[in-house]
Amino acid sequence: MQNNHNKNLAGLVLATFFISTSGVLGRYIAMPSEVIIWFRSVFAMVFLYAFCRFKKIDLTIQSRRHLFPFLISGIFMGVHWITYFYALKLSNVAIGMLSLYTFPVMIAFLEPLFLKIKFNPIHLVLGLLVLLGLYILAPDFDVTSTQVQGILFGLFSALCYSIRILILKQYVQQYNGVMLMFYQTVIITVVLVPVLFFMDVSGFQEQLPYLLLLGLLTTAIGHSLMVHSLQFFSASTASIISSIQPVFGIILAYIFLKEVPTWNTFVGGSLILATVVIESIRSRRY
Repeated sequence: MQNNHNKNLAGLVLATFFISTSGVLGRYIAMPSEVIIWFRSVFAMVFLYAFCRFKKIDLTIQSRRHLFPFLISGIFMGVHWITYFYALKLSNVAIGMLSLYTFPVMIAFLEPLFLKIKFNPIHLVLGLLVLLGLYILAPDFDVTSTQVQGILFGLFSALCYSIRILILKQYVQQYNGVMLMFYQTVIITVVLVPVLFFMDVSGFQEQLPYLLLLGLLTTAIGHSLMVHSLQFFSASTASIISSIQPVFGIILAYIFLKEVPTWNTFVGGSLILATVVIESIRSRRY
């Protein structure tokens, strides 16, 4: 039993590590963010389709009423990815990932609007903690500063991600998580086709290995492992463990991009991650 637990825990940590590579890859790949996301979606879509066929996962959408929510959630996922990559390119991996990691508190604020549940005042306290963390990240709020622009893109990305999660949350009991992820990549791929005609794709051949890593390792394998891990852990436990994503991202950025975080990043980031852990523990039902 202990061996199984350790194996499942290792799988969850590995999934978190794979997903955290998005920070370094997003900042390193020298192509427009929209083009990177199109390739990310295409490669992930192919891999996820093959995985669904291999595992005999049903790809049937059960009701026509589900088509519109799936479409909207896919668009929000695409906007989340694109704005997150803007955040990475404008600031650095640490600030981009930490800004994005405000999403669990955003979900707590938005959940009463989507799922008709009562607002909990504790979320106001957590929200203020996050705002304090963001203020420490960027004490001189100057919109012309690329660091501040990176934080704003990161926050908008977190908002889109939160809305996407809240839309899909209503369907996770009916559909396999990998199947949902497959349809998200299909929607993003189709919607972003025009960028291939209007944006610079000339660096494709040089960037291909990194685009493949982003599509297969970060997106398809990372997210599939994460979904698989949810069979063995509660959502709150998975959230707490996945909050080490920015830590992995900062370490990888230091190794591969020589990005050294400032004390502001450490202090502000610690406050943001603390709110994630507090909300995850507090929301545990068991």
